[in-house]
Amino acid sequence: MNELIKEIRHTPLLWMLVFVPIILAVEMLAPSAHTALFVLAVLAIVPLAALLSHATESVAEKTGDAVGGLLNATLGNLTELIIALAALQAGEYMLVKASIAGAIVTNSLFMLGASFLLGGLRYRTQEFNRAGGRLHAALLLMATIALITPAAVADLDLAQGASVTQKLSTGLAVLLIVAYGLSLVFSLKTHKDLFASEAHGEKDEATLPVGVAVGTLIAVTVLVALVSEIFVGSVQKAGETLGMSPAFIGFIVVALVGGAAEMAVAFSAARKNRLDMSVGIALGSASQIALFVAPVLVLLSYVIGPKPMDLQFWPGAVVMVMIATVTACFITNSGRSAWFIGALLLFIYAIFAMTLYVVPPGTHAAS
Repeated sequence: MNELIKEIRHTPLLWMLVFVPIILAVEMLAPSAHTALFVLAVLAIVPLAALLSHATESVAEKTGDAVGGLLNATLGNLTELIIALAALQAGEYMLVKASIAGAIVTNSLFMLGASFLLGGLRYRTQEFNRAGGRLHAALLLMATIALITPAAVADLDLAQGASVTQKLSTGLAVLLIVAYGLSLVFSLKTHKDLFASEAHGEKDEATLPVGVAVGTLIAVTVLVALVSEIFVGSVQKAGETLGMSPAFIGFIVVALVGGAAEMAVAFSAARKNRLDMSVGIALGSASQIALFVAPVLVLLSYVIGPKPMDLQFWPGAVVMVMIATVTACFITNSGRSAWFIGALLLFIYAIFAMTLYVVPPGTHAAS
């Protein structure tokens, strides 16, 4: 426990944990203060995500490369998954789908672009392992094709259109999970030597003992679930007050907040000329969302949702995900970067955010 307290004292981002008891108190005393609860939830989720990420790294360091890689792959996006589960249970399917698409686009464009920019401001050019980047980009491309298919079927004049879309989405979810599992076998076992360069750097930051780390994982997961429930409960009215649609909140706010901890690590690695780590975190997280989180949410919707959720996204989301994926494929093909490449990626992301804020998708896409 002393190690955990020491870690919190020496990490300024974790000082924001003070917002966790504050939001729980406000929820009890003023449950109708939706805007305040929304802002406090955002401020509370950021340090919880950082602590969750640090505990995961501490456990992964002690379990070996294969199991450690699996833990990082499955728990790296746990914050986004918990928020999406809370929204799924509340029937906020637009928020769920927006958070899925937003996480893919944010990691592929914003996190990767900011890493290139920050690293490029310090080093004239930087290089990274093309094998890892190409693998994640290829996985993203396949997942994007899976997202396009239900939207294409929905445009057909079928007698049982909704039923066909749901069955197709369920089948695609199973295929994506299988592909995700095979990608782990490929990168962690049969061809792990191709991706060895991504593993270097900054393991010394994970200093928590295994017992403390596991206990922290459990406790933080519970707290994230509680805060996420408050966040989802306040998001609709707070969004109306702040002029933000559920799609914009899911696509931009949830993606940025949920990935804050991973972004901090990726940016720091880029500034230290460890771009392999930055690219691995950014595109690896995006592919995990597309291949694991999204299909798991589809399958879990049969159990915890008011009705099954499909993979039919509104057309704008599909276009944005496709553009982000193709851009990632193009960028990773060279294995080199400079600051202006990062700036271009950030401009593309800003165009998407501005468009979604000014022209939110129609309510018909929320089913």
